[in-house]
Amino acid sequence: MTTQTLQVQKRALANTRWHTTEEAPLATGQIRLHVDLFSLTANNITYAAMGDAMDYWRFFPTEEADWGVIPVWGFATITESAHADLPVGEKLYGYWPMATSAVLQADQIASGSLVDAAPHRIGLHPVYNQYTRCGRDPFYTPDSEAVQALLRPLFMTSWLIDDFLADNEFFGAPTLLLSSASSKTAYGTAFQLAQRQGLNVIGLTSESNRAFCESLGCYTRVLSYEQLGELPIDAPCVYVDFAGSAGLREQIHRRFTHLKYSCAIGATHVTDLGGGKGLPGPTPTLFFAPAQVKKRRTDWGAAELGQRLLADWQRFTTRVSEPTQPWLRVVSHQGFEALQAAYLLMLGGRSDPREGHVFRLD
Repeated sequence: MTTQTLQVQKRALANTRWHTTEEAPLATGQIRLHVDLFSLTANNITYAAMGDAMDYWRFFPTEEADWGVIPVWGFATITESAHADLPVGEKLYGYWPMATSAVLQADQIASGSLVDAAPHRIGLHPVYNQYTRCGRDPFYTPDSEAVQALLRPLFMTSWLIDDFLADNEFFGAPTLLLSSASSKTAYGTAFQLAQRQGLNVIGLTSESNRAFCESLGCYTRVLSYEQLGELPIDAPCVYVDFAGSAGLREQIHRRFTHLKYSCAIGATHVTDLGGGKGLPGPTPTLFFAPAQVKKRRTDWGAAELGQRLLADWQRFTTRVSEPTQPWLRVVSHQGFEALQAAYLLMLGGRSDPREGHVFRLD
């Protein structure tokens, strides 16, 4: 048997290839899984753009240093097991390669989760190394796999950004500027922020996506990037940067004299990435969601954190999937060529923000 994996060239992300490997016998404790379903969103483009800086390339290493595998979120089923506590046929949710199958070194087996303890994952953050056993997962329903693959990891980040900002009293600023406002992580954040009183949530987006962002109803106001000058320069504000655009970041830092905090989240604008050294105002600070998870587990305990997340997840997905005016239209794809084509559209920023793309390779 063989495994087919989509690899991308790390220094030229538009270059892709399918790589075939022979499946090796399992070692003790390993499990082999068929990758059933996964999503592709702007979040995955961020993984590629920040692959070296944030160690995303290390999760699924390749034999050639110039080529990498972009992680994706979704579901997989155990097809072969060398672990007595993990039967063939069990389904897991978590972090997978864009591939037909994956092998995990299963460890720390609990009723609802396990950890991949493969040597190459040592030192990587536990949030990404943990896999959820769907049979005991309160988030899981079989008919919502596509929505979970698309939105669950993104909404968790959105939820944690909102929680982080509230935990810091929004740094004393009532106005929040969210770039790449049409991205799912951005509008998930806006959805959460809209539940709070006294905030002015401004969505910044391309002119082509402005109508979509306005239709969501979770932004106080939506502006195209060219309309940034309509905002008063002395407004106390926080910049929540999902785009990663160096040019836009510089405009915001130089324009707003009362910028209180600059929060770097994503990198959807891959052609204009850059650092934030030498800019006036607060130093752009990378938001790392697992750190806020750790803080809230300490503050509240894992059970309460899970209950709060589940309640807000259900409220968010109910709104996103509302039949008469859905925010998200799931588009299902099959096969290798469909994945390559969709990836290049996503990389070029040419995908429809109302669509969510999920894939089955075989």
